[in-house]
Amino acid sequence: MNLKTRVSIVALALGTFLVMLDTTIMNIALPAIKAGLHVSLPDLSWALNIYTITFAVLMIPLGRLADISGRNKLYLLGLILFGTGSLASGLALNVPILIAARGLQAIGGAIVFPASMTIALGLVDMQSRSKILLSLGITQGLAAALGPTIGGIITTYLSWRWVFFVNVPIVLASVILIAINLPLKNESHVNGKIDWLGSLFLMITLFSLTLGLIQGNDWGWSSVRIIALFVTTVIALLTFIIYERHAASPMINFELFKNRNFNGAALTMTLVQLFLVAVMVLLPTYLTSVQGTTEFKAALLITPVSLLIFIMAPLSALLMEKIGVRVLFLIGFISLAVGYFLLWHLDVTNGYTQLIIADVVIGFGYGAIAGPITVIAASDFTGELLTASQSVIGVLRQIGSVLAVAIFVSTLTTNLTHETTKSEHYADTQISKLAIPTAAKTTMTKAVHQQLAAGKANSNNKPAISKKDEAQLVATNYQQVLKQQHLPANAPITVTAAIHAQVTKQVHATVTKINLAVAHTATSIGNHAKNNAQTAFLSLYGMALPVVIASILATFIFKGKKRNDKVSTLA
Repeated sequence: MNLKTRVSIVALALGTFLVMLDTTIMNIALPAIKAGLHVSLPDLSWALNIYTITFAVLMIPLGRLADISGRNKLYLLGLILFGTGSLASGLALNVPILIAARGLQAIGGAIVFPASMTIALGLVDMQSRSKILLSLGITQGLAAALGPTIGGIITTYLSWRWVFFVNVPIVLASVILIAINLPLKNESHVNGKIDWLGSLFLMITLFSLTLGLIQGNDWGWSSVRIIALFVTTVIALLTFIIYERHAASPMINFELFKNRNFNGAALTMTLVQLFLVAVMVLLPTYLTSVQGTTEFKAALLITPVSLLIFIMAPLSALLMEKIGVRVLFLIGFISLAVGYFLLWHLDVTNGYTQLIIADVVIGFGYGAIAGPITVIAASDFTGELLTASQSVIGVLRQIGSVLAVAIFVSTLTTNLTHETTKSEHYADTQISKLAIPTAAKTTMTKAVHQQLAAGKANSNNKPAISKKDEAQLVATNYQQVLKQQHLPANAPITVTAAIHAQVTKQVHATVTKINLAVAHTATSIGNHAKNNAQTAFLSLYGMALPVVIASILATFIFKGKKRNDKVSTLA
């Protein structure tokens, strides 16, 4: 492999890294973007979903378009679109603009991702193909895993806008390297058509499913709109399958699904991506919103997930030849289940040791499974089916991400609404017990409800009665005492001074008692609300745990490892 080829592969890997990085780099910045653009989490989740849906739906047809019109040229176009979308995302002034810009990013990414794999394979001989596949596969997984960590550092020290701006110089560097090292004229082309109609059916399926899952709580799960969306999902999916089976140039070649190992890889990739994204989206929001950590600290606290994926992904690809796919994936799913159990019962009272342990076992489990997926999915194919297998696995990875965001964010919204209502009832009860004027109770109740609605569990440290208010109370009470005792205007100063001192002492004692009672009540309300918010987040992992455990059954889809047999590779 000469220097020019190595530089080209590095440039292609950069493009792949950026595209996959942007599937998760927003996760850690969600609270900052939410506050900066003054938007709800369900609405903001569309900035995540538009990227993954568009990316998943257009990846195969745009990959096909690259084959027909020239991969190198279209790859450059994809980079430019991705860079433009990144710049527009960073400059977005509201959520609609951000969603549109993320959509443009996704179109560019849908060109870059499949084309980078195909171009890279075309640059090397058959003996090097498995190494290129494994290297790009690890790059994809690592980029997705490192997204929250990188996003946390950038958000803390720069701003959430730089989560997108950082792509621009790297895109420019990749464009220059590709333009210099790869031929843009007289490229080889393949004959064929693009399955735009199949892409439309798949987009309708994913969009209606995602919208239904996200809006189910607000619109009502039995409402006409939600039922219509789910019916549309089923009809569009069935139409897609029927159409694809008879299409001249199908978006998905269903011959792939006649292969047992590919079916196992397809289902497993969707599941593990769903389980990983659920952690990488929710944990940063939980740490920043509930525990009050900075984005940087939150990023550090979830970095062990990325680190273990980085270690396990290449290691597991080697181990599968020794212990077999079933055993390796069984270990992976068990690790994910243990990690979810630890998150369900997470206690950070005495530090974050339990969280770090959960991170480690989740990263270990995901890496053990996702590392070999690329090789397993492609190991039994050659030619067109080989390329198709990688594209379909890439689509399913994005579908897993879409489902994770839709399911977990919508369920979190339901949980938060329920827990906030409980917190409000508790606050009303505690405030009603205070021995303070009714007007003060009303004011305090209103302030607490506003804080809870804004997702703020902690009360401020301001006293209920300030020093200025206390001085005013002293003056008022002093005048009342003077009137009650009918003291003459020329009463001795020693007498009035003594009365003033006595009034001041009594008022101060009363104010101190009230402030302590109010502060104690506010602290109690804050702690109760914080515990409820924590329950809203962490109970999601308990709800998902049975699904994670049931996913172990997917390991039996794969062919068993016979004695002296090895999993086939592309080498």
